Amino acid sequence: MTLDALNSCTPAEAAAKLTPCVDIPRWVDAIVAARPFSSEAELISFAENAAHPWTEAEIDGALAHHPRIGERAQGSTAEAALSRNEQSGVSTAVETQTALLEGNRAYEQKFGRVFLIRAAGRSAEDILAALHDRLRNPPDQELDIVAQQLREIAILRLKGVLAA
Repeated sequence: MTLDALNSCTPAEAAAKLTPCVDIPRWVDAIVAARPFSSEAELISFAENAAHPWTEAEIDGALAHHPRIGERAQGSTAEAALSRNEQSGVSTAVETQTALLEGNRAYEQKFGRVFLIRAAGRSAEDILAALHDRLRNPPDQELDIVAQQLREIAILRLKGVLAA
């Protein structure tokens, strides 16, 4: 979708294109209401600013749509397709999958939510190292990191929407 198309489509159409970036209605609504944008840079800047801060409830709601790292997202939604593409570089080696499964379980037990990391551009080894490092974080610090990762994913996806 071009910037012109995003600027000129109906609010419902714009929301439908933005929601797979991150399912946080307040963020989507803010972007839809702020249209038109004069440039992609202006849109990205606005989207980044609108993502500060996200509440814990908003983060948890958005995470409900994210598969565990190393698991293939199911379904035919735009968000599932984006997730599959983002995790395409994660190794399918049995040892790696086992380590990710164990790490995901430990993370979920400690923090009560799925481990989230911007997988695009990261190797499975980098993801595993980050997972193990983040397991040492206190919950408040980890929530800040999750929010930052979610913002990075949302902005990457928004850029992808504009490139499509």
